[in-house]
Amino acid sequence: MTDIQRFDLAVIGAGPGGYVAAIKAAQMGKSVALIEKEYLGGTCLNVGCIPTKTLLAGSQVLHTIKQAEKYGIETGPVKFHYRKMKERKDNVVSGIRKSLEGLIKSNGITIFHGLAEFVTPQEIKISGDTKQLIFAEKTIIATGSDTLDIPAFPCDHKKIVNSSSILELEELPKSLVIIGGGYIGCEFASLFVELGVKVTIVEALPSIIAMQGKKLSDFLSRAFKKKGMEILTETMVENIEQTGSGLKIHFKGGGSIESEMALVAIGRQLNTKGLAIEKAGLSLTDRGAIDVNEKMETNVPGIYAIGDVTGKAMLAHVASHQGLIAAANAFGGSLKMHYNAVPAVIFTLPEIAMVGMNLEEALKQGYEAISGQFPFQALGKSIATMQTDGFAEIICDKKTKQILGAAVVGHDAATLIAEIALAITNELTLDSLTETIHAHPTVAEGWLEAALIANETPIHFPPKIRKS
Repeated sequence: MTDIQRFDLAVIGAGPGGYVAAIKAAQMGKSVALIEKEYLGGTCLNVGCIPTKTLLAGSQVLHTIKQAEKYGIETGPVKFHYRKMKERKDNVVSGIRKSLEGLIKSNGITIFHGLAEFVTPQEIKISGDTKQLIFAEKTIIATGSDTLDIPAFPCDHKKIVNSSSILELEELPKSLVIIGGGYIGCEFASLFVELGVKVTIVEALPSIIAMQGKKLSDFLSRAFKKKGMEILTETMVENIEQTGSGLKIHFKGGGSIESEMALVAIGRQLNTKGLAIEKAGLSLTDRGAIDVNEKMETNVPGIYAIGDVTGKAMLAHVASHQGLIAAANAFGGSLKMHYNAVPAVIFTLPEIAMVGMNLEEALKQGYEAISGQFPFQALGKSIATMQTDGFAEIICDKKTKQILGAAVVGHDAATLIAEIALAITNELTLDSLTETIHAHPTVAEGWLEAALIANETPIHFPPKIRKS
């Protein structure tokens, strides 16, 4: 191990939170060490957001081609090669990773490949590919999370896979049981059912994507069942038996189902192992997350934490925003993190996006909340493009008309949600939307129409029948 190197800031973890924090600090003229034990870009780039969306893009192209006849286009027999889809996924990931490394280095950031371990609150030992002891005035922990393994049915990464190892498949199974009906499980379900795999979702809760509320859950369940998918709710897996032809999944309380392969997608565990956080004096929450305040400060002066490891909102874009706040605050800033306008997207077919509160949450928090919902079946652009499955819904306070939340289901929901995220962040009202000219014909007009309905002044939707 060489002599100690000194930095203004050490960032542990080069995912979407860590590398953004590192760049922000470098822009402020600080010397920065970025420590990563595996690949630059973290889970999101390598085994999360980017690879899954690359594969989903391929499945959505296939879905569109299958609908070609409805547009008056004749294609003939359509074939796909999953191995080539996987190769494209790998090329996309490696290409972005290479570009990211160039971006980080262009900012004068020193990259260390290895495991980070606290020696003292300001000294960090790096082992692995790089062996180095560094001293950092400030540290940002951005170690993220990892797939959760279940002792009762551990992944062998052949027949029982997790959300990382399933990305390495080169041949599709004939059947797949997905254990867990959250957004990760549902995205993989959407991918594989489009590719002809017999998919079954097994969920312990009363519904899939339960955290997103009943309305969105019911809509996605209907869409999945229409594609031939089976959904078993309030069902817990007890164990998985290896058979000659595949697997037999046994349920608690009796019953079983056979499948060629099983995907375990029931959550993620926070990465603090190996950091020796006790040597830094850091406090953990009951969930094992690193305890932080709204400034992303830990209980130890000079040490900050961001991303999944804080247990706040386990989304890449939240980690990035936390990284900007932590880096600024580490060197004299006084920024605060707010979570009232965090957009979230489920990249299923149809897409689902939401921001802020749903109606149930708003009412529970004491608002006199109302909603306006506009179906895409009544939207000109959606009819023209045959993308009529879905709706746009706005939640607002009845008295002040302040926008509290929104949800959108359907084509390009991931892009559409940005308008309402901006509105909530800036505490805008329904009038702010209805007085904004929306281009025609576009799907974004759905927000205008939903706002008009919430305001009880609908234009392209029948008015409510008023009681005399």
